[in-house]
Amino acid sequence: MPTVADQFIEILVEAGVRRIYGIVGDSLNPVVDAVRRTDGIEWVHVRHEEAAAFAAAAEAQITGRLAVCAGSCGPGNLHLINGLFDAHRSGAPVLALASQIPSAQIGTGFFQETHPERMFNECSHLCEVLSHPEQMPRLLRSALQTAAGRRGVSVLVMPGDVAERSTANPTGEGRVHCEPPSVVPPESQVLQLARALNSADRVMLFCGAGAGRAHDEVMRLAETLKAPVGHALRGKEWIQYDNPFDVGMSGLLGYGACHEAMHRADLVVLLGTDFPYDNFLPQANTVQVDIEPAHLARRTVLDFAVQGDVAETVRAVLPHLNTKTDREFLDRMLREHAEILERVVEAYTRDVETQVPIHPEYVADVLDDVAAEDAVFTVDTGMCNVWSARYVTPNGRRRMIGSFIHGSMANALPHAIGAQFADRDRQVVAMAGDGGLSMLLGELLTLRTHELPVKVVLFNNASLGMVKLEMLVDGMPDHGTDHEPVDFAALAGALGLYSVRVSRPDEVRVALHDAFSHPGPAVVDVVTDPNALSLPPHITGAQVKGFALAVSRTVLSGGVGKMIRLARSNLRNIPGR
Repeated sequence: MPTVADQFIEILVEAGVRRIYGIVGDSLNPVVDAVRRTDGIEWVHVRHEEAAAFAAAAEAQITGRLAVCAGSCGPGNLHLINGLFDAHRSGAPVLALASQIPSAQIGTGFFQETHPERMFNECSHLCEVLSHPEQMPRLLRSALQTAAGRRGVSVLVMPGDVAERSTANPTGEGRVHCEPPSVVPPESQVLQLARALNSADRVMLFCGAGAGRAHDEVMRLAETLKAPVGHALRGKEWIQYDNPFDVGMSGLLGYGACHEAMHRADLVVLLGTDFPYDNFLPQANTVQVDIEPAHLARRTVLDFAVQGDVAETVRAVLPHLNTKTDREFLDRMLREHAEILERVVEAYTRDVETQVPIHPEYVADVLDDVAAEDAVFTVDTGMCNVWSARYVTPNGRRRMIGSFIHGSMANALPHAIGAQFADRDRQVVAMAGDGGLSMLLGELLTLRTHELPVKVVLFNNASLGMVKLEMLVDGMPDHGTDHEPVDFAALAGALGLYSVRVSRPDEVRVALHDAFSHPGPAVVDVVTDPNALSLPPHITGAQVKGFALAVSRTVLSGGVGKMIRLARSNLRNIPGR
């Protein structure tokens, strides 16, 4: 007679799940054994359950399909919570199995007793206890459908003894319906948007991840309106490439003329973005298009909102628009964008091939050259976010995964594990900071165990650089941010991984090329300048004063990389040049 655990795994395989990330143990044993006996699904042994959740989140984001992680009772499933918060806030469809102590002991203060059904509510759309075999298969299919359909996390709590019981109901057949919806706004909203766009002299488009399937539509809209186009960090990979209207990025990691364009426009159109930093938004003359109603008007004051898929909304409004001929605002913003980047390009590139410690900007720029055209970059929170945002060039094929909303440290390596499992033949590059890598260092063993050809490029500055910057901008001398240098290449080598330590800039390109040519996992430990910090293109006078009080070194604003070439090339679109 099949057990509940057998039925659980059968339903996952039927739903297209190919692996479960986790650590084996006690209350999970029946499920792990069911995996062992079932073709088409594998158990991925990680070294920390937090990494299991991060890996599942990355796999789900790369494939668009449901991914699964699991934690044993008490501390085991509690470790999942940080990665699940990241998955949920990133819109990654993930099912988490939180196994539980024996059902008869719940409520007695038993060994390792926790109450996952309470703890995981905030980071899930569904969190339920599977306490009877009769609840299967309906409850599991409901959890799968919720995670896939609502693009977030579902958690099932299941005591180990329940997993061992015989099934009560036939499994039957069923599949997960998870095709992302396309929502067309009502005609009244489309016409209202058209009137506003036709009336405004200076329109600016600001795009987020919700514009991911609408690149061509956004370009047609920008051409019709002669509108500069900026983006948030999560919109970069979808909008910046093949974009003759690009004026950069806004926010704490921003660069270029995006902020200026947004604040000089008569009308700002937010397209598929829930950009959290409201102090960067104009708080006036703004309309918003988003498929998610909860996003509308929660960051800025709106003239009106349009609920709809970005691509569908743009397609619906284009026939109602008058094609503008005045390019003055667009051309001015394109020139300013190029000038801003020109002002910092020399400072970022002058003598960098001889500077020691190595400029991290230089490392990121070379990495952008060496990496594959369809590479997946996973990015640690902190200064790696800055270097990836400013130096990794999107092209419509590359992907960039990070903890961009939850902002967790230590995400790059476990995200890379999930991304590589999604496609072993695709190049996956983890842009890791030494602070983040230290937190989940054991996951290097996961790379070795599963022979995952992830390439870890470590920006090793022996410092928590973003925290240092935050302190300096607030006028505080940095404290507690620096630590003793660590030879991570030696550690990786001791773990059996290909590794190299780079301390001179003229070694960077060869080291990256050799590591990327290596067939298995590799670690490139680059010793970078801890004082290479970066400010956004728009900061307050108080922040400047605070920074001046705290540090005497020059901190460069803006960012360049290949973006300066894009900005220069876009100037060719200006008539008369």
